[in-house]
Amino acid sequence: MDVRRYVTRDEMGRAAATAVARAMRAAISAKGGVRMIFASAPSQQEMLDALAEEPGIDWSKVTAFHMDEYHTLPEDAPQRFGPWLQRVLFDRVRVGTVHLMRPTADGDDCIRDYTRLLAEAPIDIVCCGIGVNGHLAFNDPPVADFGDPVDVKVIELDPICRQQQLEDGGFESLDDVPRTALTLTIPRLLRAETIVCVVPGPMKREAVRRTLNDPIGEACPATALRRHPDCTLYVDADSLPQA
Repeated sequence: MDVRRYVTRDEMGRAAATAVARAMRAAISAKGGVRMIFASAPSQQEMLDALAEEPGIDWSKVTAFHMDEYHTLPEDAPQRFGPWLQRVLFDRVRVGTVHLMRPTADGDDCIRDYTRLLAEAPIDIVCCGIGVNGHLAFNDPPVADFGDPVDVKVIELDPICRQQQLEDGGFESLDDVPRTALTLTIPRLLRAETIVCVVPGPMKREAVRRTLNDPIGEACPATALRRHPDCTLYVDADSLPQA
């Protein structure tokens, strides 16, 4: 895995956005369009802000997905990840096609529909982060499966993940954080042609260390990124200090 370290979050975000934009332009030029999956989290803010300002991207040629969603919250709940991405990026650049997860209470309809939409053509780019517990999307260590046979599923969030959601500022108390969610699985994410992983901040330092150094396995789901042939990890001085 290629690791790029920058001093500040802003520098990291701009560099990651430049790489994403380059891959987008190449896919649009070669295929006439680009299919992308985005993470929804404050850790992605700098990259998404910079990506919205990148020149020369025909956003009308973009088909966008996101990688996880709370399925027990009302559709208009401000903590929903799809509306967050809509506000932060999609409304700013007028994406051609946006497929948001719109789960029902049990999630079955959304799982079926989203699986079908994802399978319509290959995914070119995944823009992701890593959780405090090493998760990818909502594939926490207790439920992560590197051999998962499905693309989308309902999972139970582990306590560390739920605490991170609280500390990210979306909820007033831990009791308010949902206990289950929908997520794209790790094999689904790894089938993308290119992965750009953006992980800033001191809270992610241990997760970055484990991602780079632990044995590849479900105990730290992000170690799966080391199996991908084109994955670049963007970090700042807080998440990967100099030795």
